[in-house]
Amino acid sequence: MRLKPILISLLLAISLNACVLGKQAEPTAIPSPTAVPSPTPVPTPSTPLAVLVLPADMEKAASDNYQKTVYELAQQSGMRFQVRNSFGPGDLEPALRIVIALPPDPGVAALAAAAPQVQFLAINIPGISAGGNVSVLASTSQIEAPAFVAGYAAALISDDFRAGMILPKGDATALQAGAAFANGMAYYCGLCTSFRLYSDPNGGALSFPQFLQLPMDQDPKNWGLNYLVNAWKVSALYLYPDPKLLVKQVYEALGQTGALSIGAATPPDPKPAGWVMEIRPDEVQAIQKAWPDLVAGRGGVSVPSPLGLGDVDPALLGPGKQRLVQQVLDDLQSGRILAGTGQ
Repeated sequence: MRLKPILISLLLAISLNACVLGKQAEPTAIPSPTAVPSPTPVPTPSTPLAVLVLPADMEKAASDNYQKTVYELAQQSGMRFQVRNSFGPGDLEPALRIVIALPPDPGVAALAAAAPQVQFLAINIPGISAGGNVSVLASTSQIEAPAFVAGYAAALISDDFRAGMILPKGDATALQAGAAFANGMAYYCGLCTSFRLYSDPNGGALSFPQFLQLPMDQDPKNWGLNYLVNAWKVSALYLYPDPKLLVKQVYEALGQTGALSIGAATPPDPKPAGWVMEIRPDEVQAIQKAWPDLVAGRGGVSVPSPLGLGDVDPALLGPGKQRLVQQVLDDLQSGRILAGTGQ
């Protein structure tokens, strides 16, 4: 009988040992390694520097666009970025690599000679020539392309294709632009026959486009721009970019005609009523194209400036129509359309 209690005690001991062994056999959780974030590079005074020099009185929208463009390019290239309203010899620090300057000239030629390790890009600054470490972006001399696009757009937005153009009298180059304007209209609407018959004050039939040639030796007050609209029924027109036409009196008169207006230069603020857009050099796109060479230290070139649409009024040229106009401009610049022949 004494054997039974001993046997029971032995079985209990075995059971307790098994429980202990079972607990020890459970796996111990091993903490997973914590990912350490990569350090973000912090710009230092030795980081390459790009500087944009803008006039203090530049229109805010244009200034913001230039700053945003160059800032993004500098970031992509691992550079610091600064914008200045003036720039001089005291700003030539060792880390400086790129200076992009707009008028007035901060003295690009002298600065470039003093800092041969810096690439300078002068945008529309008179008297600056490409060479050495100075590249230039000059004003475009294209005449036919803007006129062709303006003719296309004027036909697109005018009532019954009643488009016209204002140009200086007796100017052979302006007349060449006039032919391109007519070709742009024809590219959009063929013969551009008006849905209704229009006649001039003498009862003669009107066809479009109409051209108002202004004598440059007369006071703009005597030009009578209303005649183009009131007598010749033009509802959309193109202002040829002659300096004598791009004056306050002309812009004010255009705003009083009731017609829609297109130009190849930006009018002063406030813009005239009915101003649709400008077809002008796209300096921002030119900077983007020139940037890789500036970063690589390749300078001394004349940078071509493509044309672009500027200050588009979406209420007068909606997104769909703007895409059509932009496509025509792109095709012109790629050679798929010839402005002089309307092909």
